[in-house]
Amino acid sequence: MSFFQRLRNGLSRFMYGRNGADQLGLCIIWTAIVLDLISMLVKKNGIISSIIGLVTTVMVLWALFRVFSRNLEKRRAENAAFLQKIWWPIKRKFNSGKQQRMDKEHKYFTCPNCKTVCRVPVGKGKIVITCPKCRHEIRGKS
Repeated sequence: MSFFQRLRNGLSRFMYGRNGADQLGLCIIWTAIVLDLISMLVKKNGIISSIIGLVTTVMVLWALFRVFSRNLEKRRAENAAFLQKIWWPIKRKFNSGKQQRMDKEHKYFTCPNCKTVCRVPVGKGKIVITCPKCRHEIRGKS
């Protein structure tokens, strides 16, 4: 068995029963990296740079605590709350436009009242759409 295989096996045994890296931890690390880059840009102002440096240090320590934590239930609940409230809404916001642009068989209308997106087939002429959520009528050409 080579040195790297033994090292990998030892690390696997050490991490057994620990949380490891998840989406929240990775987001914390990337935010710390961006803040650290901002800190480098405002190096002339020592107070702001040191405050940002302190915040990034706390964020990295928090991420490391989450990675090595053995309280899996609590860390998974934190990650699930992060995914539910922050990650998926942002991801949906960016991916929905891409999906709509790629869809050539439908036209998308947004309700002016409740901002619900309504999908109708292309080529039906002038139509009146009733929003399924608030029952507002939307007029348009498909």
